[in-house]
Amino acid sequence: MSGTYSQILLHAVFSTKDRQTWLKPEIITDLYPYMGGIMRDMKATLLTIGGVADHVHLYFRWRTDDTIANLMREVKSGSSGWLHKTFPKLKGFAWQEGYSVFSVSKSQENRVKKYIANQEEHHRRQDFRAELIELLKKHEIAFEEKYLL
Repeated sequence: MSGTYSQILLHAVFSTKDRQTWLKPEIITDLYPYMGGIMRDMKATLLTIGGVADHVHLYFRWRTDDTIANLMREVKSGSSGWLHKTFPKLKGFAWQEGYSVFSVSKSQENRVKKYIANQEEHHRRQDFRAELIELLKKHEIAFEEKYLL
């Protein structure tokens, strides 16, 4: 068999530094497409993006010849630099260090897309920290709560 065939679907989430509420609607209108462009340049396929004022969720297809760490570094550093240039009032903006990423079965794709699309409603009931703990537990990822800020 020649060629490489894959279906690597991932759900990544990361927050603003200190969970500050920088990501207002007038910011995300331009930020989300910009992040999508970074991902496209990295040869990722962004399938869904969403979040609230203090964090972002990305659902995407990734490739086999590069690391998720490289992709996340490019998305976070590139979008942060763009925000500083485009919105001078956001010069203090930064993403948190690190991220969480979860594998997604193709059979669960619609569920993940709906979850990301409904972030505003979801966060009327649950803050980001509780959401992250729930995701980590659901995916059976060991963690220490003291490091979840």
